[in-house]
Amino acid sequence: MIPSRRGLVLGAGATVLSSPALSRQRPEDLVLSGRLVQGGFVMGRTWPRAMIFVNGEALTTASAQGVFVVGFDRDAAPYVQLEARFRNRRAHRTLSIVSGAFPSSRINGLPPSTVAPTDPALLERIQHEIALKTEGFASRADADDFRSGFIWPLDRYRVTSRWGSQRILNGTPARPHYGIDLAAPAGSPIRAPADGLVTFARPGMHFEGGLTLIDHGQGLITAYLHQSRIDVLPTQRIRRGDVIGAVGTTGRATGPHLCWRMKWRDRNCDPSLMVAQSAMETGYPHA
Repeated sequence: MIPSRRGLVLGAGATVLSSPALSRQRPEDLVLSGRLVQGGFVMGRTWPRAMIFVNGEALTTASAQGVFVVGFDRDAAPYVQLEARFRNRRAHRTLSIVSGAFPSSRINGLPPSTVAPTDPALLERIQHEIALKTEGFASRADADDFRSGFIWPLDRYRVTSRWGSQRILNGTPARPHYGIDLAAPAGSPIRAPADGLVTFARPGMHFEGGLTLIDHGQGLITAYLHQSRIDVLPTQRIRRGDVIGAVGTTGRATGPHLCWRMKWRDRNCDPSLMVAQSAMETGYPHA
């Protein structure tokens, strides 16, 4: 999905519940900004090291600067309850999530082994690669490198598949496409869209080809698929704009492009919605 301007940018006026237990909360205790759409996100500023609850479940912790991020997956419910807790203080918002419009896309001419593999040795390899990727996505760096927002990872590109589209591969319906495909000439440099920590970098993955994962803090991880060249190593710290690899056609691909993906704690999000977004810069609330 191309960044939808329907996504709301929040401020201190976001909806507040009227529960008596929360009656003393102040607007500055929980300041929010973001894109309130399926596949979107919210960044917040609250008390440093506050616990962040989503629909009653403790899912993340604000940074030492009080900044946090929460992602919404493709099937996010219409309303999300967000709460920050620090010592005896609580701040709560009810967020209204706009439904996404996800088109269908057809891709034909893929090798059968990349659509419905049956070879036992290949299936074993795929399971091994799933375990490796799962470990990379499990990273939870204590950082808020996302706070200044993202840039596009390519200087020049053409969007060929929107995020969240329903894929039909060689005529067979597949799971939704949790990436945005950016077509570009083979060898085009891929740049880190934000600071972060490389948690996975490996060529030759069966489906993804050359694959890199970057943790931008608190479980917000971006993925870069089909690379012809990888220029970074696991555990490497990178800065926004650093070249991390090059566009290619490796893995399940029919032409040179970058498939750009994002997860927040196992929820699939649209990375393009992060471009040019940033956390609200306000003073820290008092404990």
